[in-house]
Amino acid sequence: MTKVAVIGAGAAGLMAAYAAGKNGCETVLIEKNEKAGKKIYITGKGRCNVTNACDFDVFIKNIINGDKFMYSSLRQFGPSEMMEFLESFQCKLKTERGNRVFPVSDHASDVTKAMLCALDTVGVRLMTETIVRSIQKRNDDFVLGVVSSGREKQIRADRVIICTGGLSYPVTGSTGDGYAFAKEFGHSINECAPSLCQVITSEDVSELTGISLKNVRLSVYESGKTKPVFSEIGELLFTHRGLSGPLVLTAEAMKAMSLYKGEKYVFSINLKPGLTEEELSSRLLRDFNSAMNSDAVNALAKLLISGIRQEVLLRAGIPFEKKVHDITKKERQDIIRIIRNFEFTSVGTGDFNEAVVTKGGVVLKDINPKTMESKIIPGLYFAGEVLDIDAFTGGFNLQIAWSTGYAAGKACAVN
Repeated sequence: MTKVAVIGAGAAGLMAAYAAGKNGCETVLIEKNEKAGKKIYITGKGRCNVTNACDFDVFIKNIINGDKFMYSSLRQFGPSEMMEFLESFQCKLKTERGNRVFPVSDHASDVTKAMLCALDTVGVRLMTETIVRSIQKRNDDFVLGVVSSGREKQIRADRVIICTGGLSYPVTGSTGDGYAFAKEFGHSINECAPSLCQVITSEDVSELTGISLKNVRLSVYESGKTKPVFSEIGELLFTHRGLSGPLVLTAEAMKAMSLYKGEKYVFSINLKPGLTEEELSSRLLRDFNSAMNSDAVNALAKLLISGIRQEVLLRAGIPFEKKVHDITKKERQDIIRIIRNFEFTSVGTGDFNEAVVTKGGVVLKDINPKTMESKIIPGLYFAGEVLDIDAFTGGFNLQIAWSTGYAAGKACAVN
């Protein structure tokens, strides 16, 4: 019987161990933490966005790096297979806006419970609080040097699947161990950066913290350029240091490396994208004409929410208490300009402590996309975030972990 050792009990590792066990392998799943699935518990703000129930072509378009590489594993085990799998282990699912799939309970723990139940059915042995110190290839098998319960041990395996994650959320155990193992076996690592995290701005946004904007257009420009590298309508959120929310996370994911390195980008928000400049001018004039004796900040209440209207006036250099009848045409034009171009300049992003995923990782050209096996070391496999694959938010990254894990585990039994 083929012996398989899976390192890392996150999403990819859990699925890899299940697939290997299901296909007749004697499988051990090794986890450094006190429990499996520690990162799963915090995904989707504790709800776990399991996957995205879109069709294949749409899914591929949401992969930023590694789209062609993912064709085979997604065909083997895609969103529909993952949904069917979880429901077969009593984790009922629901599909929300944007085809995002969550447990009906809204508890990420139910996903982990289903995975652990699946492991039990195929006889996988789970070793928690066990650290892998070394992996050595000896002839046709591997010897893992581990520390478990304070004691050093050796584990022999015919196949090894590295599912140690990237560098995001290091408190969950993602500390780059897999990259070190990969390098020891001759694999190259593409430079890593945090992805799907907030954008830090040069402007002080502390007074806007917690404000959420819906149906606004975010356009992102490289410094000095007039053509946006990103422009979409949706939602965003102000944090104490900058910008976040769906629109910002999507834009940040596209330029994660350069943003992380501090390259300057202008994040321009059109607060009223449904109105042309002329329509906005007419609307503002109408509101002002009906409130000629009001303070400027109160006269904007019908057009802008609290916090935003104050910031717009500050940028226009108009005192909050200035009466509407004293506002000049130029000041009114300045308000319109700022509403249509509410600009912020990036100076960096959040770090790995808050990043949802890692951009970068094990170079894909040295990995078989059908099996996840190393082209350098036979019997060595990689799955999940340790690979140089990343996608937009919405359940895509977690599905990549499920798919690559399944492909690796299944292949261990065949090869």
